[in-house]
Amino acid sequence: MQIVKRLIDQYIPEHYSLSITLNRAERTFNGVVTIDGTSTADAVGISLHAKYLVIESVTLDGKKADFKSGKHDELVITHKDLKPGKHIVVVAFSGKITDAMHGIYPCYFEHDGVKKQLLATQFESHYAREAFPCIDEPEAKATFDVTLTTEKDITVLGNMPVLKQTTENDQLVTRFETTPRMSTYLVAWVVGELHKKTATTKRGVEVNVWATPAQPASSFDFALDTATKAIDFYEEFFETEYPLPKSDHVALPDFSFGAMENWGLITYRETTLLAEPETISISSKQYVALVVAHELAHQWFGNLVTMRWWNNLWLNESFATLMEYLAVDTLHPEWNMWLDFSSNESIIALRRDSIDGVQSVQTDVNHPDEIGTIFDGAIVYAKGARLLRMLQFYVGNESFQAGLKQYFKDHAYGNTEADDLWSAIAKASDKDIVGLMHAWLSQPGYPVIHLTRTGEAISLSQEQFFVGPHAKSDRLWPIPLNASDSSLPELFSTREITITSKSTEPLHLNLGDTAHFITHYDDITLQALLTQVKAGKLQPLDRLQLLDEAILLIRGNILPSAQILKLVDAYRQETNEQVWSIIFLALTELRKFVENDPVAEKKLRAFSAEIARSEYERLGWVASDNESEEDSKLRGTILSLTLYGEAPDVIEKARTMYTSTDLDKLDAELRPLLISTVVRNGDSTIVDALLQTYKDSSSGELRQDISVGITSTRIPEKIIELLEVIKDPDVVRAQDAARWFIYMIRGRDSRTATWRWIRDNWKWVMDTFSSGKNYDEYPRYAATALSTREQLQEYIDFFTPLKKDIALNRAITMGISEIKGRVELIERDSAAVISALNNL
Repeated sequence: MQIVKRLIDQYIPEHYSLSITLNRAERTFNGVVTIDGTSTADAVGISLHAKYLVIESVTLDGKKADFKSGKHDELVITHKDLKPGKHIVVVAFSGKITDAMHGIYPCYFEHDGVKKQLLATQFESHYAREAFPCIDEPEAKATFDVTLTTEKDITVLGNMPVLKQTTENDQLVTRFETTPRMSTYLVAWVVGELHKKTATTKRGVEVNVWATPAQPASSFDFALDTATKAIDFYEEFFETEYPLPKSDHVALPDFSFGAMENWGLITYRETTLLAEPETISISSKQYVALVVAHELAHQWFGNLVTMRWWNNLWLNESFATLMEYLAVDTLHPEWNMWLDFSSNESIIALRRDSIDGVQSVQTDVNHPDEIGTIFDGAIVYAKGARLLRMLQFYVGNESFQAGLKQYFKDHAYGNTEADDLWSAIAKASDKDIVGLMHAWLSQPGYPVIHLTRTGEAISLSQEQFFVGPHAKSDRLWPIPLNASDSSLPELFSTREITITSKSTEPLHLNLGDTAHFITHYDDITLQALLTQVKAGKLQPLDRLQLLDEAILLIRGNILPSAQILKLVDAYRQETNEQVWSIIFLALTELRKFVENDPVAEKKLRAFSAEIARSEYERLGWVASDNESEEDSKLRGTILSLTLYGEAPDVIEKARTMYTSTDLDKLDAELRPLLISTVVRNGDSTIVDALLQTYKDSSSGELRQDISVGITSTRIPEKIIELLEVIKDPDVVRAQDAARWFIYMIRGRDSRTATWRWIRDNWKWVMDTFSSGKNYDEYPRYAATALSTREQLQEYIDFFTPLKKDIALNRAITMGISEIKGRVELIERDSAAVISALNNL
């Protein structure tokens, strides 16, 4: 793809005075922006970014200037007197407010039977240019004076506190305080009917949580408490003060991201900020805490210090992902967040990163259309966070913190490359950080270490690990082994090595799951580790890691799939919730092998219920007094396995609980499971009633649970109806469409119809989502569910012509590899899995 020239190279903005009038009723806006900046010595004109804007006039240093549109969103300004140096550009412009969920867009909600709207912004990655002419690049930091003119009697929020509000010509004029130096993608405002709750940090920073009046104020408390304490935590951890006088957190009814770190005005989906005490599950509460902590970490890492260009996006997101777990683990040590890190982030990263064609963490971006393709959460967020966690353990927490403190001190309000961070941590730790991190960041994928032991000789070898078809790879990594035996080296950087050790204890690599690799143990070592699992001698994190890595080795054709049955059997006495999530995952891996064999499937159902029986008898259906949150979460996993066993009395118990309690009063940990069970085993009237409740409810948590459950229907007519509902924005918001699609493409009974639907309705997908960063979710998640050679060929036939779209190319290429790998695995292992099940 053509390399687009950086506009910062020809004009460096220093200050924006931006005045915009918003007309919600007409869905339009108009404004004037005055930019103080400096043109470079070789500039023959001044180019700004402007997209979908009508340019009314341009002046340069008070003189009328000529202007025209360029090929890549440029507004090219020329004047015969233009010379290098300082210049003031003034542009008058207007534009339209659309439903695209980027630029300036409306958010819809209903309160007391009246339909209403907010206006909000989403400027990351390169959408500020849709709201005002600017240099829309992260390196082009400047200060901003923003003035918004709106209708009266509404709330107007911006990055900074309000400096002055007046009424002029029956309109509200709101002027905000001047911002610090910041990138355009962090500018934001929200306008409309809102209410709030307020707290202050230890140092006096004002923290506010806002939402529409459709949301109860009681749902603000948890996020408010988390945000306030997280700011205190980060100020202490970074030894750097939060840079702004206030921190607003706003729940938006329509939002394409999970949240956005706009400086001082963080925006969220309602489900990622609001926590209604009566309806929220523990898992959702933890998720809210993680998202709030993630966005607040960005206020330092991303906002105060910003990547120079989008190829270092990972520097923002990986760091914020690591810090969210550090913060929440400190605020809630009872949640064991590093277990969650390994059962969530690690799993996401290891699975995605094993497919040939995956991007590296640090990826070149040459054109704005490529930016959306690098927001791969499994790599830029999860893998990057694992690598930073690896670095933290490699240098030690004290050196890690000291390096960060120096980094913020040296680069506050500026832009950096990754090497700036490595230099700071290297100086603090006196270790070669650049050499370590470059190999991990620039190379896609990760290694598997093959470990064999013969007497006192321990042999290690490394190679890139793949799931599915792949090209030959000779990549090597410097691997921190974190071994249980001190005879092994700290770093393993060669193809193979043999070490002598007199230790008789089972050898375990990557203790604490702090590095990004997996281990293939020889049979003797694996059995010794499983014996420790049975005896309760391994820590929960190590038990979790051992089983998950075995699942990956099975997917990668290193271990046989039937071995899952023996592996899981070693975990019969498990009581840890996060470890049980991996046991559930392991048993789920076997379901694809038995879909067409009723006898084997019945055996798998019975085995799954039997594995869970001990915990089922311990936990039951109803929480006991003073029950731990871990047990409350675990109950859902155990009941899910038990219900998969399809014992009539168990299904009847679920139905009784569902019918005897109002939907919003059901145990939040069990609600989606109960809904799914009743829908799968009920008639169409249940689907109809749930769909109506989904339409009527303003609770994001309840609507999310309903979407999980209702999409489990086995009724063909209802499957078709629900698929069509996805396209109806009055029922399913555009922000939620992908989630509904994912649930339905992964459903055994709805998969075929959903696969046909997405192909038949691709024009709708393209028209609705092609301008946003979530467009590639449709080919990506379709590939996670398709599992036959016929479906593989259909996928190739349908999506290959769409690879010319840079936003879809990588997702499609990896999707083909993923389906091929799954098809080959089923063909390879089905007979052995079925035989093993029939012999139980």
